[in-house]
Amino acid sequence: MNISSSFRFCRFTFRKCLSRRLQGDTCDRYYCSKPSSTDGTRVVQLKNKLACGPSFQDFIKSSDKSYDACNDEFDEYHIPECTTARSQKVYFETYGCQMNVSDTEIAWSILQKAGYSRTHELPEADVVLLVTCSIREKAEQTIWNRLKHLTALKKRCQKHKPSLKIGVLGCMAERLKTKLLEQEKLVDVIAGPDAYRDLPRLLSLGYRGQRASNVLLSLEETYADVMPVHQTPEGHSAFVSIMRGCDNMCSYCIVPFTRGRERSRPLSSILEEVRMLSDQGVKEVTLLGQNVNSYRDLSEQHFICSEGSTQLSRGFKTVYRTKKGGLLFSDLLDKVSQIDPDMRIRFTSPHPKDFPDEVLQLIQERRNICKQIHLPAQSGSSQVLRAMRRGYTREAYLDLVENIREIIPGVSLSSDFITGFCGETEEDHQQTLSLVREVGYNVGFLFAYSMRKKTHAYHRLQDDVPTPVKQRRLEELISVFREEAAKVNMALIGSTQLVLVEGESKRSSEELCGRNDGNMKVVFPKTGLPAQQKKPQMVPITPGDYVLVKITSANSQCLRGHALIHTSLNERKTSEHLLSKQTM
Repeated sequence: MNISSSFRFCRFTFRKCLSRRLQGDTCDRYYCSKPSSTDGTRVVQLKNKLACGPSFQDFIKSSDKSYDACNDEFDEYHIPECTTARSQKVYFETYGCQMNVSDTEIAWSILQKAGYSRTHELPEADVVLLVTCSIREKAEQTIWNRLKHLTALKKRCQKHKPSLKIGVLGCMAERLKTKLLEQEKLVDVIAGPDAYRDLPRLLSLGYRGQRASNVLLSLEETYADVMPVHQTPEGHSAFVSIMRGCDNMCSYCIVPFTRGRERSRPLSSILEEVRMLSDQGVKEVTLLGQNVNSYRDLSEQHFICSEGSTQLSRGFKTVYRTKKGGLLFSDLLDKVSQIDPDMRIRFTSPHPKDFPDEVLQLIQERRNICKQIHLPAQSGSSQVLRAMRRGYTREAYLDLVENIREIIPGVSLSSDFITGFCGETEEDHQQTLSLVREVGYNVGFLFAYSMRKKTHAYHRLQDDVPTPVKQRRLEELISVFREEAAKVNMALIGSTQLVLVEGESKRSSEELCGRNDGNMKVVFPKTGLPAQQKKPQMVPITPGDYVLVKITSANSQCLRGHALIHTSLNERKTSEHLLSKQTM
């Protein structure tokens, strides 16, 4: 009999024993020893106690309370937080995508509420938390090296900081819990992407000398009620997470296994956060999700019962059944764009399958939705795309590009590509290069394939492209991508671009940089400018300002020019008209 069976048997025996005693039955087989002469008295005493206690109706009444993990009334039932939390300083290091930046803000919000303070200096930290990425082997290796460094630092600091704790959050935590905790013993605390609410308890256990972890994935967690503490440079831009997880199950991708199934944050929660950011003066919001444009809000019953269903891009398909009901990405984009007409709206990372015409038309119609679309292709070969389980062919992808450019003239496109995927031939690689030349992207994220455990490719395909071949193909792809990006950017020479200023250029304190509508970096000299329209006084340019910049040169990486005038999204047309009159 195993432990679980033994426990069930003992529990059953105890209940039978109690029941028989209450009924006056003293059958020996339910006793560990023979009943004594005082048993009858004890039974009477037990009956009297039960009669004075709560009734079944009392339990029914108490069960009417709805469970809310964040309700203050529920907090008292949690394992108490470490009594020294009020004096602890936490230091974050964030690796990987923008979702990890958002996760850092969520985790910090939870810890701040628990009484922790934040430091940006590692030597001051009592808790070091690494928000990790597991998408590629190189990303994981970077974190392994950092953990070894931090562990060595922890040993050296035992005398003056004996309570230093190291934790790993995010995708790598979920994927490598056993190795991190038990084999390498490099960390004290591990929390997966859906377990950040549990961080105060996990750290409390850590301070009691235990190694603690929670990497359970959730079908519901969206942190909708957690208001992130945004750490935006100069406060001009922010990321807003709108959904978590992914259902696409691309054969190379670890995300469904580290972040779970798709679930979307309620629309009302997102709008509340965007309004708050607008009130704080934020000028640009990027909506985030692993498959951001498959957003579907099912938080209310009448959303679930709605007749709307997923409308895919023409020629695209999915590995899952058509989803029905809910508020869709177009509904969200519509509502968000109306909050502040002078706030730019971006979104990432989308899947090409989720670009029906209604989304594209909305992007074209709304002045504050950036005319820039990230369109991950991954490969230019239909054969490789089929092995990747992407749900489209090269031809369908090119048809989508044509449709996007027809509906949104002048749109900027960016993409992701993987070289050396399982079974990729030289001909497949050449088709990818030709796709890059045919489409003409201005930004790209290019990587050599790195097989990840748990994925479909790991179980079903062979990683048969040698590493040197992968690297050579990647270098060729980068070279072609830069050639085409340079052509796209040089076509903008002579144009006037609306730029949201981010701050000083990294290369010179005499220059400023920002991004245009197409998300390209624009660099220009730091100088004073005339205020909007006919105001003659000169005003310095500061981060968060919108300025019109005349483009004078370009390369594959950025645009260069000189600033002309302060403006805004709403007044851009007026400012351009004013400038044209001055040059006549």
